[in-house]
Amino acid sequence: MDLLEDLKWRGIVYQQTDEEGLAKLLQNRKVTLYCGIDPTGDSMHIGHLLPYLTLRRFQQAGHRPIVVLGGATGMIGDPSGKKEERKLLTVEKVKQNGEALKKQLERFFDFDGESAAIMVNNYDWHGSMDLVTFLRDYGKHIGINYMLAKDTIASRLETGISFTEFTYTILQAVDYFNLYKQYNCRLQIGGSDQWGNITSGLELIRKLEPEGEKAFGLTIPLVTKADGTKFGKTESGAVWLDAEKTSPYEFYQFWVNTADLDVVKYLKYFTFLPKEEIEELEKSVETEPHLRKAQKALAAEMTKLIHGEEALQQALNITEALFSGNVKKLSAEEMKQGFKDVPSFQLESEEQKQLVELLVAAKISPSKRQAREDIQNGAIYVNGDRVTDLGFVLQEKDKIGGEFTVIRRGKKKYFLIKH
Repeated sequence: MDLLEDLKWRGIVYQQTDEEGLAKLLQNRKVTLYCGIDPTGDSMHIGHLLPYLTLRRFQQAGHRPIVVLGGATGMIGDPSGKKEERKLLTVEKVKQNGEALKKQLERFFDFDGESAAIMVNNYDWHGSMDLVTFLRDYGKHIGINYMLAKDTIASRLETGISFTEFTYTILQAVDYFNLYKQYNCRLQIGGSDQWGNITSGLELIRKLEPEGEKAFGLTIPLVTKADGTKFGKTESGAVWLDAEKTSPYEFYQFWVNTADLDVVKYLKYFTFLPKEEIEELEKSVETEPHLRKAQKALAAEMTKLIHGEEALQQALNITEALFSGNVKKLSAEEMKQGFKDVPSFQLESEEQKQLVELLVAAKISPSKRQAREDIQNGAIYVNGDRVTDLGFVLQEKDKIGGEFTVIRRGKKKYFLIKH
């Protein structure tokens, strides 16, 4: 399959401004294309991923990607998909967020070779532009009626939209025009909510470069779940790319818990596995769903892509240890990830509590009587080992990495003792 055929097979293409023209362009030459992101937060979450992974597919096919950090547009606020005005961020906060996103985005692209990726910040050209220049050189070419017809603006007319956000689509149009002039950028891609902004850029190019080469736009579908719930959300919130916000283990667990109805679609969207391998995994979902081969492949590919091979191995170690109950082989770092959300108790280093007292102090058992019963009944495990001795006291050897002891009550109730 050629690139566009592969994108269609994966379900990644939502809208195109000129399907036939773009297909010819991609067949005949190497194309420069771009996708932008506004640094409105200090980390991407998995709902942001698909456009940039798609951009990476273009680079793998020999095309040249440009990633635009919206240092300027991030201070304005994109009305797309929003029912009310965004809160304005300070210049300093936008810069900080931009640096954080830059590090995350750099993982996806190759910045060497013939199709070396480029990363630019639109503040470099918007920041020095005065209002009169903006109005005369660009605002003059985008009609009010044209803007009012945009869904992102029309949907806000009743609830209200500021002039600031009203002009956002022109700012993004200027981005496309500048990249077209400077890099001969001929294609912009983005999420389905960016259609209006992409077509504004094409309109500006058409007006300002009537004799120039044609430019194109392509949008990517909104990622959905089969059960109708929002993709990329868990009970604890969004699934972030920042390992401090969502640990590699939590990241792995999100993907491995994908429903059978969604897993093949996500394999096509997010992984770079070939068609044949995905089709084999699809058969496995149909014939042996209990093995969860597709989910494990999806989780492994995504964790390795975002966090690296070492983090994937940590996630697999934690998963296996929790499944088997053998937590002694985990490192202190793996303990922090795997038991991030379990109840914990700080035990001072000089304290030498008997297990009965510790169970009560850490609120693992509600009373000393119950604690004794739990121990005698074999319901208490220390680092995966059953303890039935009422006089048991934690020793240095029971401190994993010198920092943690895991106590389990019953089959699944874990507690973390911190030393």
